[in-house]
Amino acid sequence: MMVDGRYGFGGGLIALLVIVLLVVGIAWLITLLTRSPRHAAPPPTVASPPTPPVDPAIQILRERFARGEIAQAEFDERRRALGG
Repeated sequence: MMVDGRYGFGGGLIALLVIVLLVVGIAWLITLLTRSPRHAAPPPTVASPPTPPVDPAIQILRERFARGEIAQAEFDERRRALGG
């Protein structure tokens, strides 16, 4: 069926489809350009100085003192005995 030199509503639908595709494409492009990258490198961190190794016996002694299982005098005496 020909109306005014066009075949039905096909010409109008094609023009509408082109407009919709342009709007969607522009929106996608804006989104692509404005979002942050997914695999960006983490910011550099300042390295902390290495901690000296702790004798496990001294560590256990400190934990017992912190829990209140031994008094200050006993802690000092055992620490001297362990060489720490």
